[in-house]
Amino acid sequence: MKLLHLDSSALGAHSVSRLLSADIVALLKRTNPDLDVTYRDLAAQPLPHWTPVADASDPGALLGGEVLEEFLAADVIVIGAPMYNFSISSQLKAWIDRVLVAGKTFQYGANGPEGLAGGKRVIVASSRGGVYSSGPAAPMDFQEPYLRAALGFIGITDIEYIRAEGVALGEEQKAQSIAAAREAIDALVAEAA
Repeated sequence: MKLLHLDSSALGAHSVSRLLSADIVALLKRTNPDLDVTYRDLAAQPLPHWTPVADASDPGALLGGEVLEEFLAADVIVIGAPMYNFSISSQLKAWIDRVLVAGKTFQYGANGPEGLAGGKRVIVASSRGGVYSSGPAAPMDFQEPYLRAALGFIGITDIEYIRAEGVALGEEQKAQSIAAAREAIDALVAEAA
């Protein structure tokens, strides 16, 4: 089985989403020692933004093809996705722009768009400074609904979220949120085993 592990936080060692995505991958590897893991750090090695005109010799075009092939080969994708300004990082958006490709991961037919990349499992390690899953800030969550819509458009419906919220609301809240997320990771992996 092939797993693609993506991180998109610019915070390096201070990133909660990186911590959680690494925990998810480590637990999945323990339950499946033969797991073939490909890792891509979208913040350390950002993809160039997509442009409609690409020269085949352009390094950005070549990298885009490599990114698409990594995605297509993966059975499981673990995405470290911090919330930046109510949405995802621009680095993660650049990756999505390389993965949502007409004729490869979706097509238009008589009944409208059809996803071609179904059958993959996606686990999103989501980190948020505030609380957006409920309460007054919930309408400002454009992170998880966007990821669900973009991945759903290409046929992926098996999407699970491990969420650490309120990590900027003090050290105690951050620790509690990370602990709760780690419990959710244990439950998620136990379900899959």
